[in-house]
Amino acid sequence: MKSIEEYNFDGKRALIRVDFNVPLNDKMEVTDASRIKAAIPTIMTVLEGGGSVVLMSHLGRPKGKFDEKLSLKHIIPTLEKELGVMARFAGNCVGEKAKVVTSKLTPGEVAILENLRFHKEETEGDEFFAGHLAVHGDCFINDAFGTAHRAHASTTTIANFFPKDKMFGKLMHKELKNLDKVLNSTEKPVLAIIGGAKVSSKITILENVLSKTDDIIIGGGMSYTFIQAQGGKIGNSLVENEFLPTAKSLIENAAKHDVRIHLPVDSVIADEFRNDASTDLCPSDEIPDGWMGLDIGPKAIEEFVEIIMRSKMILWNGPMGVFEMDMFAKGTEAIAKALV
Repeated sequence: MKSIEEYNFDGKRALIRVDFNVPLNDKMEVTDASRIKAAIPTIMTVLEGGGSVVLMSHLGRPKGKFDEKLSLKHIIPTLEKELGVMARFAGNCVGEKAKVVTSKLTPGEVAILENLRFHKEETEGDEFFAGHLAVHGDCFINDAFGTAHRAHASTTTIANFFPKDKMFGKLMHKELKNLDKVLNSTEKPVLAIIGGAKVSSKITILENVLSKTDDIIIGGGMSYTFIQAQGGKIGNSLVENEFLPTAKSLIENAAKHDVRIHLPVDSVIADEFRNDASTDLCPSDEIPDGWMGLDIGPKAIEEFVEIIMRSKMILWNGPMGVFEMDMFAKGTEAIAKALV
């Protein structure tokens, strides 16, 4: 992999895989531009080096079908504001319409392709689809750390079409350096805080940090798969039944490596997946039917903060609950404040 700092972008079109999977409100406005801002240094490196940029990303989970609400055209005003450069919308990510837009770019210009996941071939890692994406660039930059663990057409397969002209972006490089700090830390104890909705999206991280950490805190929706794997009652909480054996195996492997896995002892539960739902507190392994865990409870917060305070090196990946809703953001906020 070439370094983005060493590559000559003069007159080149850089096809950049970014992670613009950002939240939108009812007016189709971006409510959190953090992921867009994180990609700006890489984009500017190309533009300042005399190149043009073609951005590609997914947004939401349209499952291979067009969904106007998930069109990337909605993020263009925010992108232009953060970048200070006009962005052309390609209208699609493959096909002649998109190719006409990207082929006419001149140095200093930016275009953005339509949502990759409007095509099922993206998540299938389809080689033919990846080839059609590849025509939009002279070089390929992967700066989508949030989706780098997925073997999709735009993240993995496409790299084969750029044998000598592929590189990581600045965000990806920064995150890899941070991961290396944790995986090769001489400071002890090492703590990994892993959260988010699904075990399936965090398996690689868990497996890689397992033998490198002293403690692992697991929060968010994925914690209920682990709790059920241990025989707990989780009501209507999110669970990936196909990953129950995986969760059980990870717990057993942690014990072999003398790694302490910490699951939330209590949860904020709700009767609906809504910010204004009825809520209550209960042990995380005793959630009644019809209720679901949407945040870690006060006892879990107290325990997790204590672990954070005694740790010397910490990797944090993923929220402790449905932090997008104020009612269920307290756990994630408490962890953030403890880290500060």
